[in-house]
Amino acid sequence: MGIYGALATAVTGLRAQSFALEHISGNIANSQTIGYKRIETDFVDLIPDAPPRRQIAGAVLAQSRSTNDVQGDIQVASQDTYMAINGPGFFIVENQIGFNDGAAIFSGTDYYTRRGDFDINKDGYLVNGAGYFLKGLPIDPSTGNISGSIPEVIRLSNSFLPAEGTDRIDYQLNLPELPKTPAYDPNIPDSELLVPGDFAADPTTGGGGVVEGDDVPIFLDQSISGGAITVYADNGAPVNVQLRWAKIDSAASGGSDTWNLFYLTDADATGTDPAWINVGTDYTFGADGSLSPAVTSSTVTGMTVNSVSLGDVDLFHSSNGVTQFADANGTAQVTQLSQNGYGAGEFVSVEVNNSGRIVASYSNGQRVELAQVVTANFNAANELRRQDGGIFRATSESGDAILDLDGSIVGSALENSNTDISEEFTKLIVTQQAYAAGTRIVSTSDQMLQEALNMVR
Repeated sequence: MGIYGALATAVTGLRAQSFALEHISGNIANSQTIGYKRIETDFVDLIPDAPPRRQIAGAVLAQSRSTNDVQGDIQVASQDTYMAINGPGFFIVENQIGFNDGAAIFSGTDYYTRRGDFDINKDGYLVNGAGYFLKGLPIDPSTGNISGSIPEVIRLSNSFLPAEGTDRIDYQLNLPELPKTPAYDPNIPDSELLVPGDFAADPTTGGGGVVEGDDVPIFLDQSISGGAITVYADNGAPVNVQLRWAKIDSAASGGSDTWNLFYLTDADATGTDPAWINVGTDYTFGADGSLSPAVTSSTVTGMTVNSVSLGDVDLFHSSNGVTQFADANGTAQVTQLSQNGYGAGEFVSVEVNNSGRIVASYSNGQRVELAQVVTANFNAANELRRQDGGIFRATSESGDAILDLDGSIVGSALENSNTDISEEFTKLIVTQQAYAAGTRIVSTSDQMLQEALNMVR
């Protein structure tokens, strides 16, 4: 090989250490870059072809080695739309290439990134700090199910959430075995019961039973409160529904413990106008305090409250949701009273939950899931091609993206660079010393050449 070969080999060493220095420099420069993946340097020896006893160490070639599969530390962030991936995978993003009639035009090419500092731009898109737009799958707000299989750029709307009329009330309670109504007198048998003969219209005749306006004071004396709840009409108008229970028969008198439920239809009713309406279901209890037969639900047909039509409303009690156990207070103990309607709501904020779903919050207290963030995995993530802005492109060596809906998304968080400053400084020292040693080879080779040239003098 000789002196010239030694010089050539030394030069490859200097070139390789310079290449490593570039990586160290870039890693340190990006130590605060969100989602950055450091680049390591691999050295490959190049051995000239020769018999085993004549082989020499040879030159060196420096290569890049990615650390795309090495996660950086995850830190909490104050922005609700920031997110990080705790584990393998990448966010799927796309870049914007222009506008058409004010609408954004996208390149149609998928890129991949770990940079999750997404924020909402003026058009409602989630864009990260490098200017790339987040992609995901839309969610049907009425069912909460994903409605698609191909990721698309996520766009959020800040429009009002339409009102939803109430069609279900979940209602559970315990009725006292002995209701202590205002008319109850412990010295008068059956004084806790509703007396149909005290009313102009029989209020106990199933769905047709009503309490007229003039009989309201009597009805209030012979019944107990069952709670009240605000429900909503289809246009979002709030309506207060008041409920009352009246016991119409008693096992202590030789009959069966039977109750009827009423709701207030007209708070200002007078004369013969209906004020309270029987929902039309007999709630009959056995000796053990449970309903017999069981009543898991009851439908109020054409519910109207103070001239506001609510349509058909289902009362859901579930199994053993309504009971009759002895209660010293003689009052109804409501354990659940909720409904599924709401008024129109103004967009307030958006956040990412730990299931990777984009959730919008509204002024009416509703939270609606709008989109599912999709992550992409690769069989050979370190073979991805990196580009500006912390993005990667798939290559034939990396394989195609494998979509994952169950990626471990952490909301209100960011992934730091996986660069370790102390480790980079250690590599810097080693690289500097190796480079200096290479220059000594060049100096020594030069001196040997000078000595060879001096031989001809």
